[in-house]
Parts: sequence; structure tokens; C-alpha cells
Amino acid sequence: MKQQELRCNIKPYIQPFERVLALRELEALTHARPLPMDTSSSAQEQPRVFQVLSNYPALDLADRLTYWESVEVTSEPGAQYFTRQVRREATTNLVRNGITAEQLRQLLPFRQNVPLPNHRNLRYGPHGIHEYRGKFFPQLVRSLLNVAGTNQANVVLDPMCGSGTTLVEAALMGCKAIGIDLNPLSVLMSEAKCDILTIDPGEFIYEYASLKRDLLDLPDPGVYAGAWFESLPKPDQEYLFRWFSGDTLAALDPIAVRVSETSHPACRKLFTICLSNILRRVSWQKNDDLRVRKEVQTDTDVLTEFLAELNRSARTVLALLFENRGVPVGEATIFEGDARKANEILAGMAGKVDIIITSPPYATALPYLDTDRLSLSYLGLLSRTEHRRRDFDMIGNREITTGQRQDFWRLYGEEKAGLTQDIVGVIDRIAQLNENTGVGFRRQNLPSLLARYFLDMRQLFKTLRVLLRTDAPAYVVVGNNHTIAGTQRVDIETNQLLAELGESVGLSLTGTISMEMLQSRDIFKRNAGNAETILEFRNV
Repeated sequence: MKQQELRCNIKPYIQPFERVLALRELEALTHARPLPMDTSSSAQEQPRVFQVLSNYPALDLADRLTYWESVEVTSEPGAQYFTRQVRREATTNLVRNGITAEQLRQLLPFRQNVPLPNHRNLRYGPHGIHEYRGKFFPQLVRSLLNVAGTNQANVVLDPMCGSGTTLVEAALMGCKAIGIDLNPLSVLMSEAKCDILTIDPGEFIYEYASLKRDLLDLPDPGVYAGAWFESLPKPDQEYLFRWFSGDTLAALDPIAVRVSETSHPACRKLFTICLSNILRRVSWQKNDDLRVRKEVQTDTDVLTEFLAELNRSARTVLALLFENRGVPVGEATIFEGDARKANEILAGMAGKVDIIITSPPYATALPYLDTDRLSLSYLGLLSRTEHRRRDFDMIGNREITTGQRQDFWRLYGEEKAGLTQDIVGVIDRIAQLNENTGVGFRRQNLPSLLARYFLDMRQLFKTLRVLLRTDAPAYVVVGNNHTIAGTQRVDIETNQLLAELGESVGLSLTGTISMEMLQSRDIFKRNAGNAETILEFRNV
């Protein structure tokens, strides 16, 4: 195809690191260096229009780009194509004021008049379903897929998939997506978000309308829970009675039963996730707290809460389904398992993964399973008797006994030679500063927990190297934290330490991108950090 001059208009509200990714994805796709056109901008204003000379079709480019609003062909006046990404983000502008499914069907896909977003939008389509404490976001994933030159034949892996952001974006690009997570709720969430991408909108509308109709016809609940609650193990029933009133459990029960009877598997998973997302709000758990702390409150109208959640999620998903009509969606497969054993879980996949995009936990930063306790118990995903064992297996776990602490410290002594000098230096310094100071058990545990974290991450990197094909990229998004040891603040620069650790097992660090943390969009914003780093590895 003959080369043509293309003008690409960048989004006006992106952050500096996103601008870096925007220019890199444009260059990677077009194989041409973008040149700024509006060079008269002041020092405070970055150029928004860039030119490339390429034989990459303009419409195909608009289908791929992430941080750009539109692509224009300069030789064809009026030939402007809005990017598929802004069209998907713009669907959320329609999902308000009680818009109906039929109205969404008529308005989408967008034609010429696209209501362009004027701010960052992280919650389009399935990305808007269920709160999650992670900071991964979809545009980052899509741009990295573009930078890597990913195509529909490629296999994309996220070995710690969390809420499924990488998997959804890989599937939307038509790739084969594979995810792994030890948290059963994360697995269900990822499956729900990916599976719903492939459903016919008409089937979804039918299941959604049927569920609403049946729930609105429910008789008033009694004072005691029923069939769903009674099916749960006794320890879980006892636990839930400590966190929900009897009236709330009674009101939840017929909703849970009816959701479980939904015939279409993808809809059933999505409706279950909607139910999960209201459990914290209708419980006695403090709503914005990472820990499970009790705060007895007046009961909430459970059915009203669920229907509001269902309506919001259904409209958000339907809008994307209508906008995405005719666009191929890739297959997604999610496994419940340990990322450190990914090569065993994905038997036969050695050397066949084309790209990895993942965001591992910070070192001892978040109680991932603890945060999801209510959903895990109520939905029957993980019993209370299994919770502690599973929590212990999580990378970054921070809950250990004195005996486990001692065992980890002995293991560290045996295997510290496999860690880098900087990692050993941080761990040993914290241990020395805490020694004989009478610090509490959490600070006493930290050196052992850090030792375990970095030994676990070393094993993870070795496993990922087995799965990646030669010269394939792995993008690891990590954040830093700190602790007080003795009386001193010690920064735990996880980004630098993991970069060195990855190289120590044979991965090549090809670059890093510092990214300022986005303002948190979820209920855990008080616990957010302020910076993360994209580590760019390649399997040499």
C-alpha cells in the first residue's frame, strides 16, 4: 500500500507517562517517527497533533490506538476516524439517566457524532464492574499490547490477573488471553468480565430482564435466611451472622438463589459479581477499610441496592456490546492457581506465551483475601476453614505466626545467595534496626515476610521465563512502599529491587517508565500509593 500522511490527535487530558506510551504505540504500529504539528504551543501546552508518513491504513490505526482521539488522512479532506478506544470510553456518556437497552441499541455503534470524553475514563464496559483495590487500568494494558506489536494470533498471559484488566483488553484486541490467580473471587470476576464480551446482546437483555422481573415479584422476606444460606458450610454461616443482620441475610437469600438459577453461564457469572459488589455495603463491615472491621449500621434495602447495581452494570456492559458489534473477540481462559507454578498449570505452554502484562502485589502491602472475605464466604467460593491456608499461599501475604516467621528466616539464610545484594541489604538492615527494640509483632515479622516475598518473586520470574517465547516481552507494573524499623524510615524500592531480581534469573531489563499514580477510583483510595513503575523485560 502506498504511504500516506496521517495526522493523529492525542487525547488532551493524559498524563506525562501516558504521552510517552502514546508516542511509542504510534511509532510501533506505523514504523514511523511521529512529528509534532502544532509546534507553536506554549511551554505549558504539549503538542496535540502529530504527523506520521506510513502505509498503515488509517482505519486500522484508529482501531488500535489507545491514547489518541482520532486519525486523519491529510490528502482526503474530511477523512477523520475516531479511535475505537475513545468510542468505547464514550459509551459511558450514554449510560446514565435511566437509558433503556433499546435506546442503546439505536444509538450504538456511534456514527459520526461521538461524545468525546473530557477526562480519563477507566470504567467502560466490563471494567466498570465490581470494586477492586488494585491500580491496574485498561488503557495502560492496551497501549503496552500495541508497543509490543501484539496481533490476534498472540497469547497474552497475566499470571496474577486480579480483576481481569489485562485479560479483557487482550480479548478485545482479539488475542488469546490466559489468566491465573489464587483468589477465587478474582477468578470469577475475570471470567465474568471476559465471558460477557462474547454474548449476543439480545440474550443478555433477555436474562437481565428476566432476573429483574423475578426479583420484583418476590414476596417480602422473612426474618431468617433460607435455601442459599443453609447450603453454606456451618463455619461460614456462623461467620456471616457476625457481619450481617438476620434481616439482611433473609433479603439476600432469594436474590442469591435466583441469580444461581440464571441459565446463561456468562450472565450468571456477571449477576453473581453484581451481588458480590453490594455485600460490603449491606454488611456491618466498614465500607472504605482494607481490613475487616465491624461497624454496626442500620440495615440497607438489599433489593434496592442489588437492582441499582444490576442496572448500572447491565447498561455499562450493553453499551460496550452494542458499540463492539462485529469486532472479533479473543478467547480468555482463567485458572485458579499459584503464579509461581504457572508452568505446571499451563502444561505444554513452555516457550509459547507471546507477551506478559501483570501487576504483582506490593511487598506485604495489601491483605488481598481479607478484603474479599464476605464475598468468598457468602458466594461459597472459599470456606472459612480454607481461608487461612489460601491466604498463607498468596505472594505478598503479611499474616504469619511466630513459627512461620522463624521458618522463613531459616529459609532466607539458606537461599539468600539467590537474591541480589540490594535485596539482602534491605532485609538485613530492617532486621538489624528492629533487633532488641521491643517492636510489635508486625514489625518483627517484616524481615521474614520480605525475604519470602522476594524469594517468591524470584521463583515467579523463573517460571515466566520458561513460558515466554524467546525475545518476547514481559511488562511488570510495580509500586514501592516503606516501613519504620527501629526509629528509622526504610524505603522498600520494589521497582528497583524487582528489576535487578528479574535480570538475575536471565530476563533482560530493556527499560522502565515511571508513572504517577492515578487518583484512585475505588473505595480504597485512602490506601493508595503515589507512584508506580513499568518494568520492561525481554526473554533473551
